[in-house]
Amino acid sequence: MKAEPVINEWLGPGEKDGQIIPISAAENAFHRQAANSKFFGEWWYFDARLNDGHVVVGFLQASELITRKPGIEIHVYKPSGEKISVVKKFPFEDFQASEEKCDVKIGENRCYVEWPEKGSLPTHHLFIAENGMELNLTFVNELPGWKPGHGFTRYGNRGYFSWLVPIPRAQVKGTVKFEGKTLQARGIGYHDHNVITADARQIISRWLWGRLYTEDFTLLYAYVETQKNFGHVASKPLMLAYKDEIILSSGEMELKEGNAIFHPAANRTYPAWIEIDITEQVFLRLEVKRIIDCHDFLADFNPLIMNSLTKKLVNRFMRPGWFRFESDFHLRIQHKGQYFEENGTTLHEMVALK
Repeated sequence: MKAEPVINEWLGPGEKDGQIIPISAAENAFHRQAANSKFFGEWWYFDARLNDGHVVVGFLQASELITRKPGIEIHVYKPSGEKISVVKKFPFEDFQASEEKCDVKIGENRCYVEWPEKGSLPTHHLFIAENGMELNLTFVNELPGWKPGHGFTRYGNRGYFSWLVPIPRAQVKGTVKFEGKTLQARGIGYHDHNVITADARQIISRWLWGRLYTEDFTLLYAYVETQKNFGHVASKPLMLAYKDEIILSSGEMELKEGNAIFHPAANRTYPAWIEIDITEQVFLRLEVKRIIDCHDFLADFNPLIMNSLTKKLVNRFMRPGWFRFESDFHLRIQHKGQYFEENGTTLHEMVALK
């Protein structure tokens, strides 16, 4: 049977962008037309790695992928690795959003954008406060927004997935509250916006996603592999910026993985290392140092349904799970006749649906 097409809307030449189209304000707004899809999902994701070692994540969802309800999430990862979270769903009438720019409210929680001066890079604000946890953060862009090509991957006639990055890199400041204390937050931040109208469970096998920051470089990547009916084709967007300029937008990377290591909490394997290579431009090696967080998606089912025997049968065909890794990285870059080499530590993720 012929595989269904996967179309990545690169601008060219080839699977890359010779020029980068700026993100319009409306692209980071609510996509009301997409909401008509049976499999609609849309969310505004923010995170920050703070100077004191905390990592904070917060996002607002117009439609969460399982319940299809609006919701918020807050996650705080302490330097020790301990995680504190709030996940909450809301009735549809508690969701409000602009279709012209990023301005989203769910209950009393909100994210919105403003431009301090005409023609300047935007500043985003995030406020989420639920169940004793609070993020009150300002993200001041250090780079222009980025999207791979037109920002869409289309899966035959099944629908599409859109990934936009309005904030590849930002200075973050504000406060974070949890466990009765308040942190004065300072660090590096990120924000992306995702819209999906396709049934990911029937299309996607797994995806890897991550980014890293050095003093001069910012790198973002995703590797989204489809299932057999789409020929196991992978979408491979990567962005590289030098100082305040995006210098590479490409889908031509090659990915290699190390030996598979089984993790019982996620009930599946993960690669010991990952290598990403774009010949004569970028080489990145990530060596997993620590599992920051992980989850076995089968654990979300009712235990009366997903008993030990049922789980064994299901595991013959799939082991859906999620990992957040802390890894050491080695980065090599060639740019305008210069050769750069960087080392450090970063966070990245893997989601497997099969």
